[in-house]
Amino acid sequence: MKSIVSAKKKNSRRYGQNLWGDQNSPILKRNYAPGQHGQRRKKATDYGTQLYAKQSLKVYYGNISEKQFSKYYEEAIRRRGDAAENLIGLLESRLDNLVYKAKFVPTVFAARQFVNHGHVTVNGKKVNIPSYAVKAGDVIEVREKSKNLAVVLSAVQSSARDVPAYLEVDTSKLTAKYTFIPKFEDVPYAAQMEPNLVIEFYSR
Repeated sequence: MKSIVSAKKKNSRRYGQNLWGDQNSPILKRNYAPGQHGQRRKKATDYGTQLYAKQSLKVYYGNISEKQFSKYYEEAIRRRGDAAENLIGLLESRLDNLVYKAKFVPTVFAARQFVNHGHVTVNGKKVNIPSYAVKAGDVIEVREKSKNLAVVLSAVQSSARDVPAYLEVDTSKLTAKYTFIPKFEDVPYAAQMEPNLVIEFYSR
């Protein structure tokens, strides 16, 4: 767990933003990238700005692999409507993201492990794939044997962040209903995200 916390803090500094709104983020004290040359920031090119936007979004959702992230892009442009909005909808529908947003665990990285270890069900069936695409109307639940885990009890009681409007959470039962697929403006990002630049990056 320490390595997860360390990676989370380093990523916030690398991208110059408090990506998850962490009250203890090192970016609040050291607003520059880690490493020997972290304090020297160059003016970004268009490509650099687009790459930064892509990397920030990838990391925010748990440092998704490039292969998987590019597949989200391909699906986003395949669907009707605005590609940037489609991309956000696909990312938000990930099971690990929704477990995190429901406040069942403290971080999206912890959510990935939590799902991997079989602590979660969707519509009553155990799902251990973090990237599982949850549909609107689906109900996520922490399994009975996992409801008293310290990490869960601590996260649920935390006042550090709010549950977004597209999740109906019952903290007594540890269930969360995914009521609708959110638009970009519905997602409570703690830092600036620019999915339109991500689409531009892949469209080059």
